[in-house]
Amino acid sequence: MTTQPAVQAHGLVKRYKNKLALDGVDLMVPRGAVHGLLGPNGAGKTTAVRILTTLTDADGGEARVAGFDVGAQPREVRRRIGLTGQQTAVDDLMTARQNLTMFGRLFRLSKADAQRRADELLEVFGLSEAAGRSPKKFSGGMRRRLDLAASMILAPQVLFLDEPTTGLDPAGRREVWEAVRNLAAQGTTVLLTTHYLDEADKLCDRISVIDHGRNFIEDTPAGLKRRIGDERLEVVVSDPAELKRLEELVARTLGAEPVLEETEARLSVPVPDGVLALTAVAAEIRAQDIEVADIGLRRPTLDEAFLHLTSAAAEPTPKETR
Repeated sequence: MTTQPAVQAHGLVKRYKNKLALDGVDLMVPRGAVHGLLGPNGAGKTTAVRILTTLTDADGGEARVAGFDVGAQPREVRRRIGLTGQQTAVDDLMTARQNLTMFGRLFRLSKADAQRRADELLEVFGLSEAAGRSPKKFSGGMRRRLDLAASMILAPQVLFLDEPTTGLDPAGRREVWEAVRNLAAQGTTVLLTTHYLDEADKLCDRISVIDHGRNFIEDTPAGLKRRIGDERLEVVVSDPAELKRLEELVARTLGAEPVLEETEARLSVPVPDGVLALTAVAAEIRAQDIEVADIGLRRPTLDEAFLHLTSAAAEPTPKETR
């Protein structure tokens, strides 16, 4: 059994006139993984996907997808990948089954094989009951699932998803997430670009963050969050006048200087062992008879990690490089 990564890139460079879109990007995605590619607008995410899917030639570096060189063997790469862009590609003038059958025929399947594959995918993506309906009557999540099904006609080894849930409501996003999880469980490698950090947190095994066309950092979602510090103990007092007394109590108990948010009557402090700190502070609060409205542990979010690790929060966001 081969251990070769599903996606490999080394030193990818791409220029658009005077704009350096990619400046030596490296990437390694194991087979069967869901890998996130994150970055602020203009970071070069879409450019990287276009190179890896053979839609754009790199100006430097090398890349292999499913074991084939994207520059020298583009036909072999295309036979083994699927791509779902930011806009759905389904036709509202045909039914869901007709759409998938058409895509099968475009991939040179026989009529019978195309129809059989269409029915298989409608079942996999939970669209069998809607097979005879036009996509224009679908919800956003259903349309996106149909679009994902179309990209799976040839059961690709690697599926590229470029912001697959843009514009969907929460229910539609959850439907797409479930479809992606099912694909990964069946062995498909997924490379995902997204602006939704909660999406990356829930779906991705690992995340590569790029900024200004360069690799910035790669880690698991949990690892990225740990990089901005430990979890925090937060306490909200019922009476804002008690906030100062609570500050002294927490500083004495934990030996750390808390941060006060006086407008919200809230105190927070980083803690290396959250459960131990919570237990100790709660016991002291009871002993000192301080009435609190809320107390608990809060872990950093991926959004906070992303803003901390890139310049996105501090710089204006230029137009996304395409």
